[in-house]
Amino acid sequence: MTDSKDPMIPDGEVNPYDTDYQVGQDNIVVNVGPFGLDIHNRVFAISGLAIIAFVFLTLAFQNQVEPMFSGLRGWLTSNLDWFFIGAGNIFVIACLIIAFSPLGKVRLGGTEATPDYSYGGWFSMLFAAGMGIGLMFYGVSEPLTHFSTSFSGSDWAPLGGAVGDAEGNAALAAELGMAATIYHWALHPWAIYAILALGLALFSFNKGLPLTMRSVFYPLLGERVWGWPGHIIDILAVLATLFGLATSLGLGASQAASGLNYLFGIPMGETTQILLVIGITAIAMVSVLAGLEAGVKRLSEINMILAVLLLVFVIVVGPTLAIATGFFHNLLSYLEHLPALANPVGREDSNFASGWTAFYWAWWISWSPFVGMFIARVSRGRSVREFITCVLIIPSVACVLWMTVFGGTAISQYVNDGYTAVADAELSLQLFTMLDALPMSQITSFIAIVLVVVFFVTSSDSGSLVIDVISAGGKVDSPTPQRVFWCTFEGLVAIALILGGGLVALQAMAVSTGFPFTIVLLIATASVIKGLADEPRTQA
Repeated sequence: MTDSKDPMIPDGEVNPYDTDYQVGQDNIVVNVGPFGLDIHNRVFAISGLAIIAFVFLTLAFQNQVEPMFSGLRGWLTSNLDWFFIGAGNIFVIACLIIAFSPLGKVRLGGTEATPDYSYGGWFSMLFAAGMGIGLMFYGVSEPLTHFSTSFSGSDWAPLGGAVGDAEGNAALAAELGMAATIYHWALHPWAIYAILALGLALFSFNKGLPLTMRSVFYPLLGERVWGWPGHIIDILAVLATLFGLATSLGLGASQAASGLNYLFGIPMGETTQILLVIGITAIAMVSVLAGLEAGVKRLSEINMILAVLLLVFVIVVGPTLAIATGFFHNLLSYLEHLPALANPVGREDSNFASGWTAFYWAWWISWSPFVGMFIARVSRGRSVREFITCVLIIPSVACVLWMTVFGGTAISQYVNDGYTAVADAELSLQLFTMLDALPMSQITSFIAIVLVVVFFVTSSDSGSLVIDVISAGGKVDSPTPQRVFWCTFEGLVAIALILGGGLVALQAMAVSTGFPFTIVLLIATASVIKGLADEPRTQA
């Protein structure tokens, strides 16, 4: 809790966060029920019942909900693409302002706080939880898709030819494809995560408030954060997190099923995907019960080692020189095309902006309560400047490298080797098709499946812990049964969406929950800046 002798508070005045924390605890302290649950009644009850109702209705009316999901996703992304793209720009600008202003000298946890984790463990946890499954699914398929649409002059081409005629020009098509892909995986998504993670860490570690979404809004809402305004914020956070996770879990199940079909001939249908969701959710539950240190941290580090080994293998046996030069070329291409890609109005590439970028931003925003709280919990002791720099730059560079290695290899196979199979394969199979053209494809494809599964597990168990913290009013050590409840329903929601429309349904729910939470996150940005302004600063 913040000390009442905080140097930023005048002598004789009481730190408002101290007293308000007690008031807040009186209002959101949770009840222990007959089943050992330790919950914040309104948030847990409303969000839990909403999730149960959603699963039941989606499973009961599968044929009716599929066109509804398709229409919902299309309307939101085509009509609100400017809103999502503009909001993403605001988050990046806010992070840069905070990092390079005197606010960057604030230390999370107080001026004497020291980091809880080494850089290696910290990077592994935030990276594995933040984008693992997505990188496996889209690492080959997205660069290849943007390259193909640019090469053919499709209406889905990024920038719609605004930077030159990409039709028939393989080099320019590859440049646009990689720049557009990196745009979706570098600064913007990590800025979304960073701004919310910073707010959660600041108001929990420095202000002594509960580790929950409502605490971020205390500078703006005051005592009202303990009433219905705070309840609504936390409920939206729970729903956004759960549906954002379900989207990723569905993608992971689809890709794992494709890999098993490729290696062992196991059918790729819904039954296989559902069995995978059930099995991996059960593994995630074991990890959840083990806790953050023994479960999530260990799995994250194991997965990072496997990911690095697969990455190095592709660099060594793939087009090594093209990858080495392509990394810097792709980074420069991204920076060159960033203003046009981030432009929210007057776009000539409306299909790309709404179908790709708007969906991605809504997806990242729906993930932000989960990833933000997870990053916050493992970031005590970092200065704000160090925090923002590391959360923005290090994972962004890693994403550029990943996309260059996997996407660049696939494009090289298509352009230089005439390997058209990699472009003709389904999205979920393109990673395995690319590996098939390299040595030891059976082994590397199996490692890729293991990576998908473990990323699946780390996302599920990390998400369960975060949702549980929110629904328990900020308590980080709540009883086991409710963590099991959330882990179970993450899997059930993913199953319901797979049966209710597959990928389109998964994307629709990520977008529909991401939209209201975008508004919440924009307001939170102002609150975070206001909160930082009241904090003492270190000399470094």
